[in-house]
Amino acid sequence: MKKSISFLFLAIILAFASCGNKAATKDPVDYVNPYMGNISHLLVPTFPTVHLPNSMLRVYPERADYTSELLHGLPVAITSHRGSSAFNISPITTESEFIPSVQDYTYDLERITPYSYYVYLDKEQINVNYAPSHQSGIYSFDFEKDNGNYIAINVGFGKLKYNEDGSISGYQTILFDGDPRNNIYLYLETEQKPENVISTKNSETSNALVMDFGKSKKINLRYGISFISEEQAKKNLQREINTYNVCEVAKKGRDIWNETLGKIKVEGGSCNDKVVFYTSLYRTYERMINISEDGQYYSPFDNKIHEDGGMPFFTDDWIWDTYRATHPLRILIEEKMENAMISSYIRMAQQDVVNGWMPTFPEITGDSHRMNGNHAVAVVWDAYAKGLRGYDLEAAYKACKAAMTEKSWLPWVKIPNTEFDEFFYKNGYFPALKPGEKEYIAGVHHWEKRQPVAVLMGACYDFWCLSQIAKELGYEDDYKNFFEKSKNMRNVYNAETAFFHPKDKDGKFIEPFDYRWSGGMGAREYYDENNAYIFRWDVPHNPAFLMELMGGADKFAANLDQTFREPLGKSKFDFYAQIPDHTGNVGQFSMANEPSLHIPYLYNYAGQPWKTQKMIRKLLNLWFRNDLMGVPGDEDGGGMSAFVVFSQMGFYPVTPGLPSYNIGSPTFENVKMTLSNGKIFEIVADNYAPNNKYIQSATLNGKEWNKPWFSHEDIKDGGKLILKMGDKASCWGSDLANVPPSGKD
Repeated sequence: MKKSISFLFLAIILAFASCGNKAATKDPVDYVNPYMGNISHLLVPTFPTVHLPNSMLRVYPERADYTSELLHGLPVAITSHRGSSAFNISPITTESEFIPSVQDYTYDLERITPYSYYVYLDKEQINVNYAPSHQSGIYSFDFEKDNGNYIAINVGFGKLKYNEDGSISGYQTILFDGDPRNNIYLYLETEQKPENVISTKNSETSNALVMDFGKSKKINLRYGISFISEEQAKKNLQREINTYNVCEVAKKGRDIWNETLGKIKVEGGSCNDKVVFYTSLYRTYERMINISEDGQYYSPFDNKIHEDGGMPFFTDDWIWDTYRATHPLRILIEEKMENAMISSYIRMAQQDVVNGWMPTFPEITGDSHRMNGNHAVAVVWDAYAKGLRGYDLEAAYKACKAAMTEKSWLPWVKIPNTEFDEFFYKNGYFPALKPGEKEYIAGVHHWEKRQPVAVLMGACYDFWCLSQIAKELGYEDDYKNFFEKSKNMRNVYNAETAFFHPKDKDGKFIEPFDYRWSGGMGAREYYDENNAYIFRWDVPHNPAFLMELMGGADKFAANLDQTFREPLGKSKFDFYAQIPDHTGNVGQFSMANEPSLHIPYLYNYAGQPWKTQKMIRKLLNLWFRNDLMGVPGDEDGGGMSAFVVFSQMGFYPVTPGLPSYNIGSPTFENVKMTLSNGKIFEIVADNYAPNNKYIQSATLNGKEWNKPWFSHEDIKDGGKLILKMGDKASCWGSDLANVPPSGKD
């Protein structure tokens, strides 16, 4: 069969050729492999998303998983991270009974880059090329068969219409947990005019328009989307795409991605190292998304259209995942965007006229409040502590305080305080159910359970962040109150075992207890998605306090060693059947879940930084690779990928809210990061070699440096960190007088 592929997409195929082609000159975007991690170890894999950085329009092929033989039509717009497409396009060529619903296609030769998509629908013999802009996209279809050719536009839970000017417009209502929320609007036009347009009704809530193009073999279409109106969707298209040339639009997208990814330039390391790095960096731009349209936006938080006042409105953020490293990365290289995102949080709270609570999981349908905690407070304080001033700290404090004192800490629900919370404020911990005890609190989520230890650990960190904002604003009583609450994890610390151990309402530790297994499915009766070995270290705001609880640096380091060495204790089948999120194991450590990300850096606090250097390299090499299973667990829109970006560069923000960074072990010989102010922060691995993972000596900005950390102040106006590397561990940075700071006051 003839397979006609445009020159651009032949170039794309070549870009995916073997990394061994040293003659080819590659731009940063050429190293991005959207397929990396598309096959999951157990849970949700990565999706090969086609989009421009932080843009409203995102698409990816709709199929059950990477290995599926079938594509479910062609996507128009993904309305939420890892969601299904609103609207759907099905090119059809048939001489038999016509079926207007979304088609399932066998396919071949698929190629995806961040800025383009090509697929060959082999049974139908149709070549498909696609490219996105920010709020609009373009498709080109090349039909090989000589019989009638059609394009079907399907909508679920909405309506489409064919207009007199030959365009198609309509809307689809977005559902959240089966309930209708807001609408997404479509305006679509074709270069070739159809001979006929057929309207069909698939059900009471969906319909399709089918355009009959006769024997035309080339069909081009372009479209705009909007959360405001069909008219705005048309404006978005006309503002962004004025051609039917897919290659032209893809070229613009490629340039945008190169400019964006080029903010961090790396040299040395293998080609696969660069693929892992730039693919991870690309993932950090997947969300939040900018939903401002010509200076206005539709807010799902009050169902109104607002003027954005020159500050774009962003949403779609799972803050539990992204506060740890994704937001700190943006502070360094996307300060303007980060300011706008925090301002968006504040506007969301202000638009919540009933409660005024800061959001936790803001999506395109509103605040879904998943997981646990109120970690927007960490995003706010981290940005402020590092010098960002593009938002109202007082307003942010008001919204964060309301969320943390009025809203229940119960996970996965958004309700006022319950007796679960009243118990906490009286006793300083959240009560666990005794074995066999029935749930008696009405608000507890039936699947997610109480998670009392996990909730407590997250609350302690959040209260520390809130206390620091209170101190900055001069609210001394609030500062003292919230700072004391930030140490409440001590109330469930079991000094005999050195674990955070759930207590019942009578103040007794739950017994018998196994720190690997107790807690039921996902350990949620006590922890959350991970077992006690992970939450043992969930004190990122105050590692020094945790070290005091454990009895000093040596015991702290020994307990870290145990975490990485303790066997699963049962078969993998049994372990993952109970705790499927706890993948990417090294001992009981789980690389696959966000509460683990800071743990390998904690050796720096115990005066053993060579172990951090060894473990970081081990984890990167084990679990992040340029292949289809190259991500060890859920990649929740940049959360885990930002860990990779930081760690491959050679440093990491262990404590968002403290303006400091832990030093690890760089993967590359040279890294140049262009900061938001245009200055360059450079990291040089002197005596670089793949096995030279251990730091022998260092200088920072021309001065001898013996600390396994540096401050934000040290690099905010640019700087140069030179690390002399070797293949054997050294005592560099091991003086306990030089350990990284903790949030002790």
